[in-house]
Amino acid sequence: MGPLEVHRVRFFGLVPAGVRCLAYLPRRRRLALARTDGAVEVYGLAEGCFQEKAIPGHQARSVEALCWAAGERLFGAGLSGDITEYDLQRLRPARTVDGFGGPIWSMVANGGGTRLAIGCEDGSVKLFQVVPGGVQFEKNLDRQKGRVLCLSWHPSGTHLAAGSIDFIRVLDVRSGRTVQRIMVNYHVPKPKKRECVVWGIAFLSDGTVVSSDSFGRVQFWDWERGTLLESHTVSTSAVLSLAVSEQEDSIVVGTSTGATYQLQLLPVKAGSQEKRWVRTKPFQFHTHDVRAVAHSPTALISGGLDAQLVIRPLMEKVQRKGYEAVLRKFTFPHRRLVSCARKARLLLFQFSQHLELWRLGSTNETGELSGTNLCVLPRGRAHSARGSGVVVNILHAALLMAVLLLRARSSPWAGGFPGSSGLG
Repeated sequence: MGPLEVHRVRFFGLVPAGVRCLAYLPRRRRLALARTDGAVEVYGLAEGCFQEKAIPGHQARSVEALCWAAGERLFGAGLSGDITEYDLQRLRPARTVDGFGGPIWSMVANGGGTRLAIGCEDGSVKLFQVVPGGVQFEKNLDRQKGRVLCLSWHPSGTHLAAGSIDFIRVLDVRSGRTVQRIMVNYHVPKPKKRECVVWGIAFLSDGTVVSSDSFGRVQFWDWERGTLLESHTVSTSAVLSLAVSEQEDSIVVGTSTGATYQLQLLPVKAGSQEKRWVRTKPFQFHTHDVRAVAHSPTALISGGLDAQLVIRPLMEKVQRKGYEAVLRKFTFPHRRLVSCARKARLLLFQFSQHLELWRLGSTNETGELSGTNLCVLPRGRAHSARGSGVVVNILHAALLMAVLLLRARSSPWAGGFPGSSGLG
């Protein structure tokens, strides 16, 4: 075997994006996931867990909320103020509609999937009808002061619960009026009183409103009387996310410390009809904020800023109990991100929002650099310890690589040239 030339590449590192929100589709057992870079992924949970689809993100498109509606149509909304429907066949945004309320912080679909409700920066809650070919504005509900951070439909579709800073409101969908206003920190002593942010909310079929807040509490409210039924302090830090099972007998919450907790509705005594909510299972699978949780019939699902998607089977559903039962889905690219032109000594790196084209340099026996630098392109130049390179935008990189392909058709390419569908 002859001499082998090795070039150690230190200037390319994949930095995975954190999980921002989740949306679970029970009928088809599909999970939609949005990341902090705007990318959207769809996973199939019917047989194990595998990634079905991935839609690249864009730096101008943040996704704060995802929901399934009208069967298997996927919608997203974010700080751009638009409602976006995704084309799951072509893997791209299909159409967008302006929400006309500024940045959108929350979005939920009703039980039938025929309506979308969005919570906006200006304090408004807006309803949209899901129609063939998009969504259509229907009406405005009562406006409040401050952004609407979370929303939840009552299963009957007649009322909406909205969470914001210090308050929970219940709105009548037909009239558009606020029928109940609950102050979540009324019992806190005045010297210690500070803003309480309601991060998550759920409206149960019996009229109970469940909220999670920045004080680390999960609280249960009677929406008709506006009174507190139960309160559980699950953490000393904020509870950022909340999800309820279909049977409404289990709740999963995520905190800013990376811990997730499960609460279950259990009988007070064996054989008793009276039931109470009890915190039963704490888990520590994440290292940073758990911004999104979902509850499937057989597992608790959580996603955090550490970019991990964690699926924890319910203990009563598995035979072997313990941490080994946890299925963690780490973030690996679903395509090759490095292309190499060996004869031209060029490397093309595909990041989430841009491309970088590098030319490999050379060294002598003493380790000193030799050779010439590339010319500086308008986007600027970056240096490495073993050579020089240029940072170019997507158009420049595509043109350069096309020219190189024509000049060096005989050069073997590792991984091929990334297609346009993989560019953010």
